[in-house]
Amino acid sequence: MDGAELAKIQKVRIIRNDQREGLMRSRVRGSDAATAPVLTFLDSHCESNQHWLEPMLERVAEDKTRVVCPIIDVISMDTFQYIGASADLRGGFDWNLVFRWEYLSSDEKRKRQKDPTQIIKTPMIAGGLFMIDKSYFDELGKYDMAMDIWGGENLEISFRTWQCGGSLEIVPCSRVGHVFRKQHPYTFPGGSGNVFARNTRRAAEVWMDDYKKYYYSAVPLAKSVNFGKQGYKCLDTLGHRVEGTVGLYTCHGTGGNQEWSMTKDKLIKHSELCLTLPEPRPGTSLVLAPCQNSDLQKWVRTEGERLVMAEGLNLCVDSLQEKGVGLVVEGCDKAVLTQRWSFIANKS
Repeated sequence: MDGAELAKIQKVRIIRNDQREGLMRSRVRGSDAATAPVLTFLDSHCESNQHWLEPMLERVAEDKTRVVCPIIDVISMDTFQYIGASADLRGGFDWNLVFRWEYLSSDEKRKRQKDPTQIIKTPMIAGGLFMIDKSYFDELGKYDMAMDIWGGENLEISFRTWQCGGSLEIVPCSRVGHVFRKQHPYTFPGGSGNVFARNTRRAAEVWMDDYKKYYYSAVPLAKSVNFGKQGYKCLDTLGHRVEGTVGLYTCHGTGGNQEWSMTKDKLIKHSELCLTLPEPRPGTSLVLAPCQNSDLQKWVRTEGERLVMAEGLNLCVDSLQEKGVGLVVEGCDKAVLTQRWSFIANKS
């Protein structure tokens, strides 16, 4: 009934899941349905203050790789009193990977006294309230869709942003009130501790590389938590043959449509067919074609940036549109997550 009333408000669209999906998958569904170029995520238990939107929009408009959030004021759970929060805080975490607020250094505080509207760089955002360019959210890979219910998503979206060329900011001129609840008003299948540990371990395994050892040192029991598959996808012919497009499919490690080789002649081969660029222009879908050792069948692999570049062209293999038109080439950009590839030996 609440949804029906909300839907009467201009520009409001109500989207309902068919089953319980949790925070991460629900947000991605909402972002996919959004038509504006900028996404703003807010919890339902928030109250926006005056002129809260414009300062954040300005930052994102200047640089689409900025992920920005407001100062989060407190709304009393018992009385709904609005209480202003300190502007000398930023987000952080301990090695147990639990979010916490931390005070700015003395030097940073002194600089801010001269201009309290200065942007605050933050290692991590709280996760519930932030703004991001929609195309950049897509480039980042959105959220980990295998995370359940709630927890760990603040850590994960922060790690994604930093490691994929973006930055995180708190915008002091933007303030949004938030009801901080004493406990979750919903249940966690298997218990909140298990769900949080699973989500957190997924973030550590995917994004922390060798630094995850500090997490496991702080939380030894996390090693026994089943965190599921990491959801990697592999280059796949999808059963297509000559002139067919190629795409991605969950890695299965058994060869078949995912068996590829890169030759000394710089060809990427699947059996007698080669990955081919029909036209040397951005947005062109890659296809399978008989190997002819032509210039448009030659690829260069850049080790550091993990790009796969068409030889002699500033065009790289990109998976952003793979669900619609398959893999394409776009202008090479090492900061774009959908252009980063790993070569894995087939162990079957």
